[in-house]
Amino acid sequence: MSRGPRHRTGDPELDRRIDELLDAAGAGHDRDLLFEIVASAVLLAGDQADRLDLKITNAALREMRDAFNMFAPYRHQPKVTIFGSARTRPDDPLYSQTVEFARRIAAEGWMVVTGAGPGIMAAGMEGAGRDRSFGVLIRLPFEGGANEVIAGDEKLIEMRYFFTRKLMLVKESQGFVCLPGGFGTLDETFELLTLTQTGKSPQVPIVLLDTPHGSYWKAFMTFAEQQLAANGMIAEADLSLVRVTDDIEEAAAVILGFYRNYHSMRWVGDRLVLRLRAEPTDDELASLNERFGDLSTSGIVRSGPLPAEVRTGDHVELCRLVLRFDTHRYGTLRQLIDAINALPSAPGGSEPPLVSELAEE
Repeated sequence: MSRGPRHRTGDPELDRRIDELLDAAGAGHDRDLLFEIVASAVLLAGDQADRLDLKITNAALREMRDAFNMFAPYRHQPKVTIFGSARTRPDDPLYSQTVEFARRIAAEGWMVVTGAGPGIMAAGMEGAGRDRSFGVLIRLPFEGGANEVIAGDEKLIEMRYFFTRKLMLVKESQGFVCLPGGFGTLDETFELLTLTQTGKSPQVPIVLLDTPHGSYWKAFMTFAEQQLAANGMIAEADLSLVRVTDDIEEAAAVILGFYRNYHSMRWVGDRLVLRLRAEPTDDELASLNERFGDLSTSGIVRSGPLPAEVRTGDHVELCRLVLRFDTHRYGTLRQLIDAINALPSAPGGSEPPLVSELAEE
């Protein structure tokens, strides 16, 4: 079913010309969204926007288009993004810890995404290897460009703005590993947690990885427990959104195990649909409702694909759990996903979905 654009210029003649332009460009798929993108650009012309506003808009759109094109041939490959300090030296234990984790996850068929700079970013790419690495570099006056592992590769892109860079570091990955770092690392980690806690991005595995006997993330979690959760600034269950570890095998197990049974989610109206690889038994469903039924006003129910999913062919082969979800409780939702993955009926393997957006209708 085709959709018409919800956002137009307000001028029928301009709208007609946009349609003609899209015809000339061969636009077919998702034409409604392409129309709205062009309409927004046309409206900027009449807004008397200053040159800086236009430069930001222009650079952001160009950078996102280039990044989409870079990642597009690899959409079938699962990816993990690694965050961490650019100042970490190669002789630091954190560097070798990152190399070993990246090597471990790459051996499972995953690719690694980093900011392409030195330190932890270079370590991640060193471990994964050039062929299994993506770089999303930020242009800074005091850094010398991409690290030697990824420099000159087709899977490297350079960006002017942090906000477009962070979007691409998050959008394309199905798992995240954060190593210790400075303001930039904390900014990336907090934004990732915020997106997950508020449902603005899908539920994903997030690992806070340190070296054995390291205190960086332990201190972070102590702050989160004693200052944020204890004072009601986050829910205690929100702490379940992350796993703190100093063990590479545990970190890899968290990433891989997240997709043991859970596949993906989407909204259909006011119902949240969780897609699973294996259908829970009656006893397992009863146990899930006993533990997590208060997440929904009508309990957790088994379902086949909903009509909206059938229309779009959205993983119709998978079984579903459907709930009218309390959107203030994404931390508890993560606990539900962990319980789904631990069910005796869950399959043994793990294969992440090939989409990174939270579909909605």
